[in-house]
Amino acid sequence: MNYDLIVLGSGPGGYVAAIRASQLGLKVAVVEKESLGGVCLNWGCIPTKALLKSAQVFEYINHAKDYGITVKDADADFPSMIKRSRDVADGMSNGISYLLKKNKVDVINGFGKLKSGNKLNVTTDGKSTDYSAKHIIIATGARSRELPNIPQDGKKVIGYRDALSLPKAPKSMVIVGSGAIGVEFAYFYNAIGVEVTIVEFMPNIVPVEDVDISKQLQRSFKKSGIKVMTNASVDKVDKSGSGCKVHIKTKNGEETIDCDIVLSAVGIVANIENIGLEEVGIKTDKGRILVDDYYRTNVDGYYAIGDVLPNQALAHVASAEGITCVENIAGHNPDKIDYGNIPGCTYSIPEIASVGMTEVAAKEAGYEIKVGKFPFTASGKASAAGHKDGFVKVVFDAKYGEWLGCHMIGYNVTEMIAEAVLARKLETTGNEVLKAVHPHPTMSEAVMEAVADAYDEVIHI
Repeated sequence: MNYDLIVLGSGPGGYVAAIRASQLGLKVAVVEKESLGGVCLNWGCIPTKALLKSAQVFEYINHAKDYGITVKDADADFPSMIKRSRDVADGMSNGISYLLKKNKVDVINGFGKLKSGNKLNVTTDGKSTDYSAKHIIIATGARSRELPNIPQDGKKVIGYRDALSLPKAPKSMVIVGSGAIGVEFAYFYNAIGVEVTIVEFMPNIVPVEDVDISKQLQRSFKKSGIKVMTNASVDKVDKSGSGCKVHIKTKNGEETIDCDIVLSAVGIVANIENIGLEEVGIKTDKGRILVDDYYRTNVDGYYAIGDVLPNQALAHVASAEGITCVENIAGHNPDKIDYGNIPGCTYSIPEIASVGMTEVAAKEAGYEIKVGKFPFTASGKASAAGHKDGFVKVVFDAKYGEWLGCHMIGYNVTEMIAEAVLARKLETTGNEVLKAVHPHPTMSEAVMEAVADAYDEVIHI
């Protein structure tokens, strides 16, 4: 039961780290208490995208007349949508099992707890077994955060996991929080006919995004019939009746909304309880594990990656951290991850994608900036596709041409942001982007057009 590396958790950080370590010649095992692939694959990224696609197809059918097609009596079969989502997730989880087997990674099913001396105790069906390894990576992920005044009961007040498996669609829903999880579910449920209200504490929805992006999404949501309340907070939820009475504080006073279900989407909490951190002596701060640039904890031989760290809680970040961690363990001296060049994507309709500094952040950092924006209303491809909402916005350093930030909202923009990520990685200047010929007609040429706007060379607006 001795390994070179044991990974605790098989999410997008854990299984990727395990496979890469095996490729580098290490004897590896993964410990998983539930389903391979973790939350992202089973209860997060993948099944939500399946639901969003179902909603998008339903919307296409309902607007088929706009495309010269007549369709009658379309119906949103909610249980079938949920089943498809679960089937997609199950298929992906089976795919992870295949990949681990192919790469000769042992899978140990059970609950893992760290022990001193580079050991890990795993409890399976009441039986306990100790394993040892030269290196142990903690990749236990995170779960839905609960506010003390809005406790989740899984029925009337739910988290994202429950929202993926409701037995039937509610007639009305209040969503608390407007980050990626909140707005994605807002789009899905609204698209299938649920009356949706978003309650956001900050002045803008999707508050980590550029303000222009937030305002555009709010306009698009209101046009779709989603009620948006900003500068507002839920004081309490009265569940004594058949539904919920949601008491909301706003800058203008108090308001009560009746609904069937409240979805709490106010962030996540790291899964670091009861896994032996205290016994081993691993340091934490504010509910996150402290590590160095190569994910080593303060205790030799123990590492941590993914949502248990105080970095961006994103699947692609966890995967990159896992690869960097094991490549360093194997002596390959990998580059440190640049957390200033991590793309963020939100899969509501319209989609949001961004990387780097917002306009406000760039100004606050002292840059003299050039800002360009190109609306999809001026895009031939967007017009042909029937998706003219949104724009691409770029922020450059006026002095040296450094690409400081890129912010997009619109149809399929999550597939476009990688251009900006790669360009920033390669230290590309605005002039180089502008002179790189982009294909026409595409949504992606809006990036070039936005850069042209920043440099006063724009033609199509």
